[in-house]
Amino acid sequence: MKIISYNLNGIRAAIKKDFVGWLKQENPDIVCIQETKAQPEQIENQLFEELGYNCYWFSAKKKGYSGTGIMTKQKPDKIVRGMGIEKYDNEGRFIRADFSDISVISVYHPSGSNELRQAFKMEWLEDFRNYVNELKKERPKLIISGDYNICRLWIDIHNPKRQQKTSGFLPEEREWFQNFIDDGFIDSFREFNQNEGEYSWWSYRANARNNNKGWRIDYNIVTKNLKDKLKSASIKPTAIHSDHCPVCLNVNI
Repeated sequence: MKIISYNLNGIRAAIKKDFVGWLKQENPDIVCIQETKAQPEQIENQLFEELGYNCYWFSAKKKGYSGTGIMTKQKPDKIVRGMGIEKYDNEGRFIRADFSDISVISVYHPSGSNELRQAFKMEWLEDFRNYVNELKKERPKLIISGDYNICRLWIDIHNPKRQQKTSGFLPEEREWFQNFIDDGFIDSFREFNQNEGEYSWWSYRANARNNNKGWRIDYNIVTKNLKDKLKSASIKPTAIHSDHCPVCLNVNI
């Protein structure tokens, strides 16, 4: 099974950049989308249904903001929208699809764009961790794909020494991520690749993408009980429909 996670920074804008053509060529089984920036009725599902996908969306109440989705060729047994926490669910940040004994989640972690949102982000991180650890008791096999808005490791960001006071690479954020991994998860990409300079997001400023001054903030995180099922993981920087690029996981389930 091929799973792709992709922050599209606006699904309607990505469609105009031939996202559908790229998807047809790439042909993943499941696509986890973040930042749809659209209400469900604004998304042209037919374009994806023609490729064989069932489409499920969880939009923010605020129009043109946030939002997550899952597109899957195999119809899921169950779809769960949100975590049951109103302040997060209002922003459409979490959607889950259950397939037999495995659950696939598309998640969009908040960014710390200012002091208030950084505080919101830190609250979210703890609540998300608690929620997922409770969920594991019911659904022990999880694939949590999405934009985490945190560079986990020193090699996940260009010029790390200068970035330590920047949201997304703060010590407390990286500490949270390590604690989350220690709860029983695997960063699938790092199971296969330990190289520096492998990023999934670049600022639109200062020609950052062409100079590869990027951040790895998009992940396919899986529970340890799926470790022997992992086949490969990759980042696809040549896909240019967004300021992010897709991250891919091949897993034998």
